[in-house]
Amino acid sequence: MAEVNNVVEALKFMALGMGVVFLFLYILVVLVKVQAALIAKYFPENTPKIPTTPVGNTVEDENRRVAAIIAAVSEFRKNKS
Repeated sequence: MAEVNNVVEALKFMALGMGVVFLFLYILVVLVKVQAALIAKYFPENTPKIPTTPVGNTVEDENRRVAAIIAAVSEFRKNKS
């Protein structure tokens, strides 16, 4: 009778299992990439047009932002005590 080395058998099963999982994940990644390419080809995204006039920060927007920051800090300090 041949003596079976359990460590070698365990390593074989481990390599086989890891190989199967790796192969499955590789096939899954390839299929997802193919699906993404097909969806992008047949259902393209509608990208909104960028406005031609640049939108800058006005003084009113800046004042509102500063007021919101001051209100948030004062509310935090009030609730902290």
